[in-house]
Amino acid sequence: VSAAGRGAAGPGPAPDPLGLTPPLPAAPKRRVPAAAPRMADPHPLFDDTSAAGGGGAHPGRGYGAPPPVSSSSPYPPPGSFLDDPVSSLAVAYGSSLASQGRDIVDRNVSGTGGWGGAAWAVTGPPHSFLNVPQLDRFIPVGRLKYYFAVDTVYVGRKLGLLIFPFMHQDWQVRYQQDAPVAPRFDVNAPDLYIPVMAFITYILVAGLALGTQNRFSPDSLGLQASSALAWLIVEVLAVLFSLYLVTVNTDLTTIDLLAFAGYKYVGMIIGLISGLLFGRTGYYVVLSWCCLSIFVFMVK
Repeated sequence: VSAAGRGAAGPGPAPDPLGLTPPLPAAPKRRVPAAAPRMADPHPLFDDTSAAGGGGAHPGRGYGAPPPVSSSSPYPPPGSFLDDPVSSLAVAYGSSLASQGRDIVDRNVSGTGGWGGAAWAVTGPPHSFLNVPQLDRFIPVGRLKYYFAVDTVYVGRKLGLLIFPFMHQDWQVRYQQDAPVAPRFDVNAPDLYIPVMAFITYILVAGLALGTQNRFSPDSLGLQASSALAWLIVEVLAVLFSLYLVTVNTDLTTIDLLAFAGYKYVGMIIGLISGLLFGRTGYYVVLSWCCLSIFVFMVK
């Protein structure tokens, strides 16, 4: 047998064509023992989820899916909460509370009831700029409507009464059903329209007078307004304190006193205009007349 033949034959024995080489004994076959059956673990730590249906796995469930609810579970299914009578009662109670709150809001916004309704009946329909329910808690909006219920005829008659009060005879304020008549129906009734307009006009005329004397500045209007308002408040407080000291029982309210104290700005405006037109002499003459007129008016 050549070396080339042996190399081509591989690792196995070379064939013996003459039969001289004795046969090699066959290699014994090893018997692999059969695997012993596994004992079932009575307490498995994890379920075998490698195959569907094995090891307690639930077919059709993925990771994170909710557990199936069996018919023998003591807990109700998640969707049954809304069918509970207790939850239905809670929903009904919440709806009733919401309806009650809505009724309260509507009743407050409507502005009915109390002094405001009576004032609307006297003065007419409410104005939109005063129909603010939040302001009524801090400021008597209903009563303020009464003091602004004026017209052009009333304003003209009241200005004439403030300048020439000597010929006026009837100073009684008329009442209707225990409530004072609106100012536009009674010239003797106090109002806030003339005092407010007179206060603003006085500030503007004072600025004009300062301008004619070359003493006007933007800060002068603010100074005039703040000083005039401060003296007005001091005057009202002084009257209230005097009434408290002498223990006088009167039907005048603080708003009435504020209205009567604001009427003096009419005479002050006329005095300033007279000073601009006629000089210092005209100013003092007209101002003296206006002071006497407002004195008689206040006493009456």
